[in-house]
Amino acid sequence: MRAVVQRVSEASVSIGGNVKGGIGKGFMVLLGVEDIDEQADLDYICEKLTGLRVFEDSEGKMNLSITDIGGEILLISQFTLFGDARKGRRPSFIKAARPEKAIPMYEAAIAKLRETVPVQCGEFGADMQVSLINDGPVTILLDSRRTF
Repeated sequence: MRAVVQRVSEASVSIGGNVKGGIGKGFMVLLGVEDIDEQADLDYICEKLTGLRVFEDSEGKMNLSITDIGGEILLISQFTLFGDARKGRRPSFIKAARPEKAIPMYEAAIAKLRETVPVQCGEFGADMQVSLINDGPVTILLDSRRTF
């Protein structure tokens, strides 16, 4: 499982011109599910997201988590995080999980994160327009297999 985590002052997702979800201060997360992902991968990503200390404390140091600041998460499904463009010019998405597996994993991530932090989300498989104000900017890459 992979996640691109952006610290934001605000973010929203629209589908067909209608806002589906929006947040204030927190994380905008693009989440990709790999065909070999299991519950342990989901647990790793969710624990990292809720514990990641990238918000500034009173001394201006990145020392606080999203739960410490009462932040929110905008979670967007993103199969292209498993695009492999090492050969040729057209990426291969063979490692991305098929919808039969990816949808339940995505929904499970939403449910698990909601146990700790407010979560808004996009719609799996929809053509979405995501808007955000990256705060910092701070962008972190997470991979449950720790490949980077």
